[in-house]
Amino acid sequence: MTNGLARASVRFRPASFVGTLVALLLGAAVVTACGVLLQTGLTARLEPVRYASAPVVVAAEQAVEIRKKVGEDTQTQEQATPELARTDAALVGRLTALPGVAAARPDTAFPVTAASGTPALTGRGHAALGIAGPADRLVEGRAPGANEVVLDADTARAAHLAPGANLRLTAPGGTADYRVSGLAAAQTTGPTAWFADATADCLSGHPGRIDAIAVQPREGVTAAALAAQVRQAVGGAAKVHSGDDRGAVEHPALGEARTMLMGIGGTFGGYATMTAIFVVMSTVALATGQRAREFALLRAVGATPRQIRRTIAAEAVLVAPAAAALGVLPGLALARWWFGQLTERGAVPPGVRLDIGPLPMLAAVLTCTLAALTAGFLAARRPSKLRAAQALGEAAVETPRPGRVRAVLGLLLAAGGIAIAGVAAALDGEKAAQTALGVVMCLMLAVALLGPWVARIAATVLGVPLRAGGAPGSLAADNTRANARRLASAITPIVLVTAFCGTLLVLQSTLRHTSGENVRAGITADHVIGATGPGLPAGTAARAAEVPGVDTAVGVLRTGLVVESGGGLSSAPALGVDGDPARLSKVLDLGVRTGSLADLGRGTDTVALSTGLADALDAGVGDRVPLRLGDGTAVRPLVVAVYERGLGVGQAVLPRAAVAAHVTADQDSQVLVADAPGADRAAVAAGLGTTVGTSVTDRAGFAARADKDMELSGWANTVMAGVLGGFAAVSAANTLVMTVLDRRREVALLRLAGTTRRQVRGMMRWEALLVAATGLAVGAVIAWITLVPVTRGVANASPYVPPMLGLPLAAGAVLLCLGATGLPVRALLRTRPVELAAARQ
Repeated sequence: MTNGLARASVRFRPASFVGTLVALLLGAAVVTACGVLLQTGLTARLEPVRYASAPVVVAAEQAVEIRKKVGEDTQTQEQATPELARTDAALVGRLTALPGVAAARPDTAFPVTAASGTPALTGRGHAALGIAGPADRLVEGRAPGANEVVLDADTARAAHLAPGANLRLTAPGGTADYRVSGLAAAQTTGPTAWFADATADCLSGHPGRIDAIAVQPREGVTAAALAAQVRQAVGGAAKVHSGDDRGAVEHPALGEARTMLMGIGGTFGGYATMTAIFVVMSTVALATGQRAREFALLRAVGATPRQIRRTIAAEAVLVAPAAAALGVLPGLALARWWFGQLTERGAVPPGVRLDIGPLPMLAAVLTCTLAALTAGFLAARRPSKLRAAQALGEAAVETPRPGRVRAVLGLLLAAGGIAIAGVAAALDGEKAAQTALGVVMCLMLAVALLGPWVARIAATVLGVPLRAGGAPGSLAADNTRANARRLASAITPIVLVTAFCGTLLVLQSTLRHTSGENVRAGITADHVIGATGPGLPAGTAARAAEVPGVDTAVGVLRTGLVVESGGGLSSAPALGVDGDPARLSKVLDLGVRTGSLADLGRGTDTVALSTGLADALDAGVGDRVPLRLGDGTAVRPLVVAVYERGLGVGQAVLPRAAVAAHVTADQDSQVLVADAPGADRAAVAAGLGTTVGTSVTDRAGFAARADKDMELSGWANTVMAGVLGGFAAVSAANTLVMTVLDRRREVALLRLAGTTRRQVRGMMRWEALLVAATGLAVGAVIAWITLVPVTRGVANASPYVPPMLGLPLAAGAVLLCLGATGLPVRALLRTRPVELAAARQ
């Protein structure tokens, strides 16, 4: 009997069935996509190519780790280092002396540029020749000596170079002329130049530090035995890699890509899953609530509460797994598109493959099925327990007020969301941003639970102008007030769209706007010399300072820091500046609040902090702060200044000498130039271009670089808004269609009472506008409550809503409501009133 009732319900209530199917399908698609990205982040691997012939590779740990006690347990948190961490070159000798080691080859890569006609090169020491295997060898000439270089054969032929030729090369350690002493086999890793080991050590910009050590075993020594020997010899000085793990050493960007994928699939995926559950439960609850009259009739003919609950469970088992399974394919397509876009933007290294396994699909099906079961049981709990006569009465007239438990939970969630928003105001930027979606979720759940009250208030407030709009407006006002629950079901998805999209997009627009303002106000240089390759040649700032008409030239080395605050780790962009710190004010106006940037000249252990970072570290001028430089090196510099304009420029400013040895490539990103009083700006710009041989722009060049650095995060936020907003928008349309189609009997009665088709359509349009206005208003309030503390923590600014963002969002919500109500109303009005009434019976 139960299964028969379930099948009959699916067959004879197609609107509810289709609405539930759509919600479950979309929910499964979102959960599947995020789950696949999370799984890819956990399992991402790259096969070693250069280190394929070395069973063991030794390299520094590319992450900073902290451990803290939480009760009986110890929790570990890691943060990837912004720059490449290196290990001590002295380890090579220690490893060479091991009995199982045949060879331990040091490997270091650094950027090298040559004259026009020669591509950008990767510089290495001659000891690294042979790491890639027997074929990786000298094929012509001899090993390099002082002031000599070996090129790979393909690069030499393309540049028409042969042994004995001379060329000028620039590396982080300086520029000089070198003679080509020999040619090596073509390289799979691209154009390469090998120098004498001592020369390469100086040119790399980090003498005495190497990227990795490739270890070869003696004959008869297994890879496992070799790894054990190396691990014992190294101790905690470095990390030993073997197997597929060697690919992470060869491709340092893999660690950041894995962290990002796990962040999207885990953190964002968690919120997306909660949203999917929320939407599925709301839709199933609406579909179940629309059948209150059926449940009452079943009770009248003798059905027990248990049979009704089993019928709902049978419907969920019939619909949910099939609908969720249908959503898997769109979810996989979304994951593929998302992953492909990340790869195109350089966030994921080429060669990493999307890991499509069964777990995300199973999780999507189970999540949606359990959500449907739970929602159906909760929605049918009250009508299934009522006596038949009482159930029929409640089915005919909407319950005047929701239950107390629902009201208490709604108020608690509203208070919790506001409390979390208050806590976010006291957090530093990154942690404040991470609370945003949590605040939205709390307030959204509160709106869902308190929806009838919200709808009743909206109907009361907006009903006054509606009644002035004639008969259709008056009918809309009366309907919305008498059916607050139905109105709440339609309003909630619009609130969801507005709150999610508004929060993510306005947060990004605020960051971009504040960043642009800081750059425009903070960069006071007359000219900006930008790098066309990996960085500017060494000495560019010094050469620029000698150009006639130049007063000040300051090199800017972009790097990052790892900071510990609030019990966690986060990264912060930083600048290393050279030259006389007392002259920094001529090219940088960071809005110093306390201290002076000139005091950066008191030593290499000094730092200036932005207000956001200083607050996060609870530090001020005169304090020493614990920081980790880009490669993870721990330092405790003295704070000499605190400034306001950090976003878009840098959260910290340090002497260049303090960070130069701790970056991936010791090359300036830009040089900021200030003209002398009375100098001809155009003549100075021309002189700079001739002297440094690279692009020279104005301060907009710095802004363009800053915008480029924010491009990926902005795109990620936009995609998140698109995924959640699109899901919520389709769910909103789905809910509105279900709500309208459930009003067959009401429309039939209005038509039988003499209401014209035009008046019915007008009534529905006014109701749609009321739903849109209420949803936009409540969603905007939620977004604003979320954004005010978050933007103050992240950007020290109020939310910035550009007109071209707010207006399309509002117009889209209005059009969505009008379209989702207008189309089903036209379908209803094509049927004669008597047939409508009969169909509803």
